[in-house]
This record gives sequence, C-alpha cells and structure tokens, in this order.
Amino acid sequence: MRVYLAGPEVFLPDALEVAAAKKRICAAHGLEGVFPLDPPPQAAPAHHPYWLRIYLANEAHIRSCGALIANLTPFRGPSADAGTVFELGLMRGLGRPVMGYSNAAAEFLLRTRAFLGTAARPRADGGWEDAEAMGLEDFGLADNLMIDGGIEAAGGTFERHEAKADRWRDLTAFERCVRRLAAMR
Repeated sequence: MRVYLAGPEVFLPDALEVAAAKKRICAAHGLEGVFPLDPPPQAAPAHHPYWLRIYLANEAHIRSCGALIANLTPFRGPSADAGTVFELGLMRGLGRPVMGYSNAAAEFLLRTRAFLGTAARPRADGGWEDAEAMGLEDFGLADNLMIDGGIEAAGGTFERHEAKADRWRDLTAFERCVRRLAAMR
C-alpha cells in the first residue's frame, strides 16, 4: 500500500534525508512511503503559479495513496501545521485510513496556555479563555477535536511521544503508526 507522509518536514534543510528514513521504515513493514517532495504522478500545467503547482502535486500524491500518516507535532504555535491538517482531512474525506503522531506529548490545552502565556486566563466556570474571551478547548486531546476526531472516526490512531532531542527527526511515534497501519491491511 502507498502511504502519503504528510508533515512540515518539507521545510527542513535535510527534508529528503528525513523522507528517506521514513520510507525505509515503511518498506520494512511492507508499505511504500510517498513524500510530498517526490515527483508527482501527474505534472501540473506549467502556466499555473508555482505555489498552485505544489498544491496540485500534493493532491495528486494523496489521491494516488491508500492511506496517510500525518506528523501533527506542533508547528509554529500550539497546533499542527495547517497544510498537514488539510491533507489529513482530504484523505479522510476520500474515506481512506489516516494515522497521526505528535512528538509533543502534552495535551492541546496545556500547549495553548503555554503559548498564550498571561493572555490565557481562567473562567468562572473552571475553563480557560484567551484575551478576546474565546474559550480554549479542554478535552484532554492531542490537538483540536476535529483532528483527533477525524483520526478516531477513520479507525486510525493518534500516537503521542515526547521527543527528547530533535522533535522533527524522532521517528518513534511515526514507526508506531506504520506498524498499526501495516497490521490493518
């Protein structure tokens, strides 16, 4: 089975090395990893702007795969990368298996409060809000309930792992997702 490897690793200076490591883990479990930077199954028309060609290539990759594993480690804030979440939602909408992992084990509320600092304040009802009186999600989940819920509803798993060193290159939770996905075949 071809598996789309979604995540913000595409922004790393050694993205292709990280992709190769992930692909080796997939292959060891009988899966074929497909990384966003791989040549797409079909080229986007050259007249499109570069950013749209990237989008179309990634969508083509997703549609060509039977499942998706998303790196949902917080990216530039307390939540997962928005592009990765979109890709996960697209695959979920196609009715295919999705898995997710995060190399930050703390629940979403705690990360959000830490991110907001003194702008996070307690409510009289025991919940939390930000400086604009918008409530903070408190379900004990790894991220926004729509992310955790989509993975759960698809029969997938959301693996949490506290990376001790490099959160972008620690593949412990990723490998747990690969094992679970391979067992589902």
